[in-house]
Formats: sequence, C-alpha cells, structure tokens
Amino acid sequence: MASLDLPMIWAGLLALAVFMYVLLDGFDLGVGILFPFAARDQDRDDMMNSVAPVWDGNETWLILGGGGLFAAFPKAYAAFMPAVYMPIGFMLTALIFRGVAFEFRFKASGSARRIWDQAFHWGSVVATFSQGLILGALVQGISLEDGRFSGGMFDWLTPFSFVTGCALVWGYALLGSTWLIIKTEGELLAWSRITALVSAVVVLLMIAVVSFWMPAIDVLAAERWGLRYPHIDWSRLLPLTPIPLLVGVAFWQLVRSVRRGHTYMPYLFSVALFLLGYVGLLVGIFPYIVPYGLTIHEAAAAPNSQALLLVGALVMLPLILGYTAYVYWVFRGKVSADASYH
Repeated sequence: MASLDLPMIWAGLLALAVFMYVLLDGFDLGVGILFPFAARDQDRDDMMNSVAPVWDGNETWLILGGGGLFAAFPKAYAAFMPAVYMPIGFMLTALIFRGVAFEFRFKASGSARRIWDQAFHWGSVVATFSQGLILGALVQGISLEDGRFSGGMFDWLTPFSFVTGCALVWGYALLGSTWLIIKTEGELLAWSRITALVSAVVVLLMIAVVSFWMPAIDVLAAERWGLRYPHIDWSRLLPLTPIPLLVGVAFWQLVRSVRRGHTYMPYLFSVALFLLGYVGLLVGIFPYIVPYGLTIHEAAAAPNSQALLLVGALVMLPLILGYTAYVYWVFRGKVSADASYH
C-alpha cells in the first residue's frame, strides 16, 4: 500500500460514513422531530413503527465516523473534539433519551406514554440541533495553536452555528416526511406529503442562506468558490456552478414527485439535496480536515497504522452495507399501528 495515498482514502471513507449517517439516521431523527405534530395517536404509533426496526443500526455510521476519525486522524480528533465537547454531550444525552423512549413507550400507557412521546421528540430535536451546531463550528473554523485547540468553551455557539442547527432540523424533517411517504398510508400519508412540501421550501431557503454566509465568514472558503470579495474568480466559480443548478433541479423534482403521488422519488430527491449540499461543504473546506488549521495529510496517523486499519475497514464495510441492505429489505413495505416491536 506504499503507493496509495492513505490519508485521502481514509478521508473518503470518513466522508462516506458521515453521509451514510445523515442519509439513514437523518430520516429516523426526522420522524422524531415530526412526531408530536401528527393528528392521532395511531399515526404516532405508525411513525415509530416505521423506524423501530432500523434506527439503532443507522447509528452504526456515527460510531464508524467517530472511531475512524480517532484511529486514522488522531491529531484532528484531538484538535476538534475539545472545541465541541459540549454539543457532543448534548447530542449523546439526547440520543440516550431517544433510545430509551423506543423501549419504554410501547410498554407504557396514559401519562407515562406521553412522557416517552416527549422524550422521543425532544431527544430527536436536541440530537439534530446539536449536530447542526457541530457542523457550524466546523465550517466556521477551529482556533488552533501548534495543532491544539486554543479557543474558548463556547466558540461553537455563534449565529452561524445556530442557523446551521436550525437548517439541519428542517433538513431531517424533510428526510423524515419523505420516509413516511414510503412507509405509511391514508391520512398520515397525506399529512406527510404536505409536511414534505413545506420542509422542502424551508430547506431550500436554508441552503441559500448557509451557502451565501459560508464564504462571507472565511476567506479560504470564499477563495475555493472564487468569491473573494469584491473580486470573482470565474475560473474557479464556473466549474462549480453545476452544484447550485442541480440543487434547483433536485428541489423541483422533489416537489413534482410529491405532488404526483410518487412513493420513493421524494425521498431520493431529498437525499440528492443533502448530497449536493455536502459536496458544496467539502469543496469549501478541502483539503482541511479541521478547518482551517489542519489538512488531511497533516492530521493523518502513521502510514503503517492507516494501512492496517484500512484492511479492517475493507472487511467490515461490505458486511455493514450488506447487513443494512438486508434489514431494509426484510422490513420493506408499509407499516400499521398493530405491528409489534421487539
């Protein structure tokens, strides 16, 4: 493996793990965000049943991303984690409450059931918003000195990170509503279609706000897009113009597919919106893994360590992907309120 660019390979694997987490856990967090707004308790049962068989497996990708960062890029892990310890703590605590709600809600009744309803909802909201805060802190840059975090305890809390937190809540709500289009029927399906349309409009506005704000808060990100004010570098900007154009196409096709009553296409176009936004984000921060202080190669572990880890990853990734595909195949189709959860 001496001829391979191991840091770039590992950066690609981590990028894949993060996107798979957003793609999969995003919709079940989105279902939790939308949970209390459903009209009937039977609808809420259907919503939870739609994600009950898969939610815990979806979080495998979060573990893979965090563990991969620690193992393959220890300098990045050591530099980035102290900057976001607090929102990570919020996220993990919320995920715990949310996970417990899955187990207890189905066995509770009356007021106790409503408590677990709230735990499921607010666990989903807080976990998602915390992820958005972490994303915002990453994009706006981490204060480093000699490769170590040198900022303050609340550097992660800024207007930009607050907006990215809100954007991610709406984004996951979009994924959740389009997932419910796949899994539900009747009144809940009709409600999910309306919710998907509203969420799609808000997400498009949020993408626009974050996209214009991101180059404004960092010179390096602006330069990668050719937008160093007041000058525009068309040689850099023009090759990237397909990204916002494709965002517009994906949004239009999403709305069109929802209004035409399609089952799977709304979710796929929602994923396309996330993918395009993700690509735009990576363009803005590349080649940094901790913007804008540590590059991918500077933060990489020793080549021998990365090579050994890569062997394990190449064995485990197909197994994880295969298991994930199998679970979704087994639990395909619509759900009903009387479906059991074990």
